[in-house]
Amino acid sequence: MCAARSRTQAAPQQAADASPGTGRRLGKTVVQVLLKLAYPALILCAWRWDTPRYVGCMLFAILWLQRWAGSGPVATSLRRLSTIDWSVVGLLSCASAAIVLTNSELLLRLYPSLVNLGLLIAFGATLVRGPSMIEKFARLGNPDLAPGAVRHTRRVTQVWCGFFALNGVFSAYTALSWSRANWSLYNGAIAYGLIGVLLAAEVVWRYLVVLPRAARSEAA
Repeated sequence: MCAARSRTQAAPQQAADASPGTGRRLGKTVVQVLLKLAYPALILCAWRWDTPRYVGCMLFAILWLQRWAGSGPVATSLRRLSTIDWSVVGLLSCASAAIVLTNSELLLRLYPSLVNLGLLIAFGATLVRGPSMIEKFARLGNPDLAPGAVRHTRRVTQVWCGFFALNGVFSAYTALSWSRANWSLYNGAIAYGLIGVLLAAEVVWRYLVVLPRAARSEAA
């Protein structure tokens, strides 16, 4: 009877102890989601502001807040930055600082193309040195990847490199030739829609082609 009463009394206390930790995790998750959405939202709204240096200041803050607020296995992996990765972070930091100092709308317009260049460098470097960027992410959920899966992740990394190269060139074209509103619309919304399409296409290809092919190979 005493044991049952002790368990009854301990349950609310355990719930109370777990509540702050759960709240902190939820709050951090919300912050991470908001920071991921902050960059495209900022670019999408940038055409409304006549002072590029304010946008540059916010770009600088978002870049480093994303690094600071990250948690979980993906963020842990990303914290182990190589020299190339730090160079990309430095490139974007210098670009946003230059926007603040010069108040240049042209530099602001070119910032999304520099983001694509940075991603191309980061993903492309892993193709040279290995493992590929997508393989790194895949191993977070499945450390023991089959050789076929490793080849698939390498091909997917190559596809993303091609996307970043093409999108970066087109982004620079929008910066030089399009109106401010159209530039914001493409780089803050349409480009991310294309990323979503590419992600969905990769998932469909994996489940309809890659996984069935791997299953047939194992059966044989």
